Amino acid sequence: MTTTTKVFTVIGEPETDRDRKVDILKEMGFAWADLESETYWIDQVVGMDRAIYEELDQASRELWLILDKTARYIHGKHDLYQLIGIPTLLWDLIDLLPMPEKGVMSRYARFDYAVSPDGSIKMLELNADTPTGYVEASIATPWLCELAGIRSVNDRMKELVASAWAIEKPDTVACVAYGSHLEDSGTIEALAKHSGLNVQLEDCLDLWVDDGILKNGQGKPIHRMFALYPKEWMAHDDGGEALAYAVEKGYLHLFNSIHSILLQSKGLQAAAWGLYELDVLFDKQERETIGRYMLPTYNKPVFNGDFVSKSMFGREGGSVKIFDQSGELEMEDQEAFDTSELFPVVYQKRTGLSRIRTAAGELHLLVGMFMINGETAGLLGRAGGPITGNSSHFIPIGVLEPDEEINDNR
Repeated sequence: MTTTTKVFTVIGEPETDRDRKVDILKEMGFAWADLESETYWIDQVVGMDRAIYEELDQASRELWLILDKTARYIHGKHDLYQLIGIPTLLWDLIDLLPMPEKGVMSRYARFDYAVSPDGSIKMLELNADTPTGYVEASIATPWLCELAGIRSVNDRMKELVASAWAIEKPDTVACVAYGSHLEDSGTIEALAKHSGLNVQLEDCLDLWVDDGILKNGQGKPIHRMFALYPKEWMAHDDGGEALAYAVEKGYLHLFNSIHSILLQSKGLQAAAWGLYELDVLFDKQERETIGRYMLPTYNKPVFNGDFVSKSMFGREGGSVKIFDQSGELEMEDQEAFDTSELFPVVYQKRTGLSRIRTAAGELHLLVGMFMINGETAGLLGRAGGPITGNSSHFIPIGVLEPDEEINDNR
């Protein structure tokens, strides 16, 4: 089966022997293609029009520097920290620690985009702190694209991770529930492997702070750490204040840097849009990029209707609410934790995702673009409902060359 739109082409039929490919993917490091009775991975491939991909790649490079510039403008301004929802616990820490160099405030991040059926591209958000989907993008996608006979643009992800980690040199890599949470555990294992470094893998719940020194369960000090642990939770978790103290005193180096929380906040998009409307900070080219690829985003619900609200630190669709043209609530995420109970909310002009016909039905496609060590690194496809949450599927995305023949014999 091959279904085609102007922008996306869905290629292939799922194999009858799905278990065989699931086992191969597991051996490669992608162990959650199926989660219990749920099918997470769709055994098809999406081909993206090459011209659209090239525009998306360039837009990502430009938006990355625009948001970096916005974060540096905000840096040190506590009234703006409050406006974009940065927990007060982290204010002095952000001010005191040296700001990373331009373009690498975060070395491991992912944009999420809506690409409409006519090919228009709109940035929805930037996860600049703890994005997942790395295994799907760096391991599964290149192999599955190769089987489908189309080009993967994700081949450099491992190389870019190695270059980033060679600079940051973590001695420890951690996530919550390491060993039992398949996705997060698999993610840090893949990152550690691709880094080429000899690092210790840990469960965040086993770590503790002793007189400013972070230690593992065996009491071994940790000095440089990459963790899939959202930095905003330091303001709410037991031990978060002690962890912040360890970072502030220089006993612990976190990677991504503590400053990545400025990029992570969806409030930064509202700040960038406000500066754009005020004609402050940005040059002509930057303004053109903002106007074309960013969505109007505000700290207040100024829209008459047809908008989306979301927590400044929402994850996996949590806290997202969609309002119709009359301003009435149309739908909201019911699965992920609603972090708007803890953090402020932003309001964003609504835009549509392309729909693709898959073996799992007609689904909305969210397009992710990884940014690793300051460079565009690879695509991540997620397909589901209008709100991309925990129940969404992974579907690999490759790039179709003009007049390329598609191999359906997989």
